[in-house]
Amino acid sequence: MTNKYDAAQIQVLKGLEGVRRRPAMYIGDLGVRGLHHLVVEIVDNSIDEAMAGVCKHIIVTLQEPNKISIEDDGRGIPVDIHPELGIPGLEVVMTLLHAGAKFSGKVYIISGGLHGVGASVVNALSEWMEVEIYRQGKVYVQSYRKGEPTGPIQIKGTTNKTGTTTTFIPDSGIFKRPIFNPEIISTRLREVAYLNPDLSIKLLDNVKGTEQVFHYKRGIVDFLAYLDQGRTRLHKPLYIKDSRNGIEVEAAIEYTDSFAENIVTFVNTINTHEGGTHLVGFKAALTKTLNEATRKSNSNKKQVDLTGEDVREGLTAVLSVRMRNPQFEGQTKTKLGNSEVRGIVESIVSEGLSRHFDEQPRVLNLILQKATAAARSREAARKARELERKKSFLASDTLPGKLADCSSDNPDECELFIVEGNSAGGSAKQGRDRRFQAVLAMRGKILNVEKSGLNKILANTEIKAIISSVGTGFGEESFDDSRVRYSKIIIMADADVDGSHIRTLLLTLFYRYMRDLIENGMIYIAQPPLYRVKQGKKEQYLFSDEDLEELRKKTSHPERLEVQRFKGLGEMNPEQLWETTMNPARRILKKVSVADATEAHRVFSVLMGSEVEPRRKFIEENAQFVENLDI
Repeated sequence: MTNKYDAAQIQVLKGLEGVRRRPAMYIGDLGVRGLHHLVVEIVDNSIDEAMAGVCKHIIVTLQEPNKISIEDDGRGIPVDIHPELGIPGLEVVMTLLHAGAKFSGKVYIISGGLHGVGASVVNALSEWMEVEIYRQGKVYVQSYRKGEPTGPIQIKGTTNKTGTTTTFIPDSGIFKRPIFNPEIISTRLREVAYLNPDLSIKLLDNVKGTEQVFHYKRGIVDFLAYLDQGRTRLHKPLYIKDSRNGIEVEAAIEYTDSFAENIVTFVNTINTHEGGTHLVGFKAALTKTLNEATRKSNSNKKQVDLTGEDVREGLTAVLSVRMRNPQFEGQTKTKLGNSEVRGIVESIVSEGLSRHFDEQPRVLNLILQKATAAARSREAARKARELERKKSFLASDTLPGKLADCSSDNPDECELFIVEGNSAGGSAKQGRDRRFQAVLAMRGKILNVEKSGLNKILANTEIKAIISSVGTGFGEESFDDSRVRYSKIIIMADADVDGSHIRTLLLTLFYRYMRDLIENGMIYIAQPPLYRVKQGKKEQYLFSDEDLEELRKKTSHPERLEVQRFKGLGEMNPEQLWETTMNPARRILKKVSVADATEAHRVFSVLMGSEVEPRRKFIEENAQFVENLDI
């Protein structure tokens, strides 16, 4: 530190040095999400070529766990000399921030990449990168190391194709674990294939020797079928497509027997996870159109005012908007801000829905019945909440009797353990640090909220206890995360099939009705040990079969090991539970995150929905990954 502060103290970072110094500013974080954002940036450049109508095929190849290539049959990045900078176009794109062909609107009318930083950021954060360009019958190649060219562009040979292949290895000095997950990559590829019906995308995993092809002729209508695996549809999808003032709006809508809603939104194929003005317009159109239909309906003799929550119960929808100059929040593009989009989306969706309902009155009647039932359920739930408040059960200053609260009232240091069973709950209450650890002991499994209405959910004793303990309220209209009483909410269940089921039920509850807790990184899963191993006077706890096998290999006399297998938390005394699972200095917690909301919705629908066949298929495909199965 120095007290001297003059112009000489001001640093100017040249080239891509700023990206390497502050990478999270450009890709969000340095974890799994940020790592895979590198792939998304390069793929999105190929997608922009597809939206321009000059690319039909994309091939993504995982060559090694940390090495990936993206090839397209677009026009190929220009290699001629830039008239102002005096270096090849390829080098401009790969080594300079805010350089690209998407600013003028001449080469790309519509694109996802707007800031001209995507490819250069990936290059800056790569240990090594190589770009091959297929143009004018020749193959051009340039390599880079940590963002800097290793030499001039070379001509590698001749070709009769056009396009670009980008291959890179993330910098291990920047990313803690630069290993690509093909499942995360396939999720994005699947999404953009649904949004571009004329595009075929292939994912080759050379590590596992697998191949997937994503090509969907019906586009976002096929996307609905994918999202609603495990649910029963109430009608065939309603498809809407129109454009106004240069903004193209495409939507696909269907209702299912579920009680949860799922609206997935995109702008220029970019998944806008946080929504924005297009989502606001869509929701307004849906609520307005169905309320107007309710007023016109002869069957609805008693007027019911439907809220947005009512009309979206059981709804699955995909909304895709394509436009020039979208205004996003940040480089990672999660929320649309253009004010003019709301009115255009609302108008197009309202007209499209009215047209469908005029042509299909039976579908309208089914949707109205479901929305009206949701309204009645909401009203019943409201009355139930009011009644409970009168009894002081859900009041903010009254907590359920089964909660053993902590003495601190500072949410930042407090944590809540949700434990199944009286035995485990008793051990947890005795073993905890009462100053900052609270324990909520649950009896049995909670209700499956995927198959239940709001009034039934709020009537469930265990769910009411969770709501009251957490303190945030519940559901879209009542939830307020500023009232949360604990910074960590930890699910602690047995390491067996029943424990997995309980965790899934609780996660479904949090995901559907208290999702902000997950997105804010407040939901955790405790990792109790599987084994207690004694070797003479030495005692240790192991958390997997692999750990036990490794210990046996290292031990000269493995037959002398005394191994105790814990089948449940209740088998551990309070001291053991504290030392292994609750002590912040020694425990292992897994933070629950939603890396991809679309895929999370689908998995919850498959596992907890009403359809048996998709669940059976899911179990068959994933059985090989199951650990600690008790039969």
